[in-house]
Amino acid sequence: MKSIGVFTSGGDAPGMNACIRSVVRTGLSLGLDVYGIKYGYNGMIDGDIYKMKSYSVSNIVQRGGTILKSARSKEFMTKEGRAKAYEQLTKRGIEGLVAIGGDGTFTGANIFHEEFGIPIVGAPGTIDNDLYGSDYTIGFDTAVNTALDAIDKIRDTANSHDRVFFIEVMGRHSGYIAIQSGIGGGAELVVVPETSITMEDVINTLKEGRDKQKTSSIVVVAEGGDQGDAHQIASHVIKELPDLDIRVSTLGHIQRGGSPTSYDRILSSRLGMAAVEGLINGEKNVMVGVINDKITYTSFKLAISKAKPINQELMRLVEILSI
Repeated sequence: MKSIGVFTSGGDAPGMNACIRSVVRTGLSLGLDVYGIKYGYNGMIDGDIYKMKSYSVSNIVQRGGTILKSARSKEFMTKEGRAKAYEQLTKRGIEGLVAIGGDGTFTGANIFHEEFGIPIVGAPGTIDNDLYGSDYTIGFDTAVNTALDAIDKIRDTANSHDRVFFIEVMGRHSGYIAIQSGIGGGAELVVVPETSITMEDVINTLKEGRDKQKTSSIVVVAEGGDQGDAHQIASHVIKELPDLDIRVSTLGHIQRGGSPTSYDRILSSRLGMAAVEGLINGEKNVMVGVINDKITYTSFKLAISKAKPINQELMRLVEILSI
């Protein structure tokens, strides 16, 4: 293999730039030509591809977002679109790809490999931390710390006004951000999709807190749970406990941005290097990850289809520490 391409796709995550930097410099150290593909699969189809040098990735390790930009591509979902993308790659002699993204990115990569046989290694770039095959994904640690910083500030207001705050964090169908930021932020309750917490549980927890003379409480809610979003849960609680002063705060996309933490920079760099070395060593149609601090490779099919369980000990910890 003499030439590889790298691209980012789907939602951006802090640490993607550190991963790009690692891919480019690892590739160059091995004598490869490395091409950057802008705007994900859209750029692959349109030929928005350029050769990268060492200086192309200077001064980006500390930056959030992605210098290669990102987009969701409807055209790549068609076989005609994928054929155009393959034509653009072969025109430049690109023999392998490093895909930095989440489940949507890897779903597309899996189909692309099956149809055209191009080797692809994925690096898990998503703040949700919901991909099977890696203990942590690029951007997760930064997102948790961003959420934690917001929770700390909101708690000051909650204490000052004797209020209950429902704070919604990102995570779609995954409660990882909610659990870790909830523990770090001292939340009285964490509502996540992976557990069977009911509306009655929420109400009872807040009642118990009131009976124990707690003047303020924080409830962290992961988006996309069975009980609804933070606004829906809060509306129901207000009807049952009208004496509580309740507010809702949705943190939203601030969790995706910002300078990556030290952990995310190191994780991203390790995954970028391992992705390139995996391609060179014959790995294909796999996601690189870190499990128990060791580099692993998991098939795309398994990474995107197998549910990643949450740590039940952490949920027990939330319950114990909220007493």
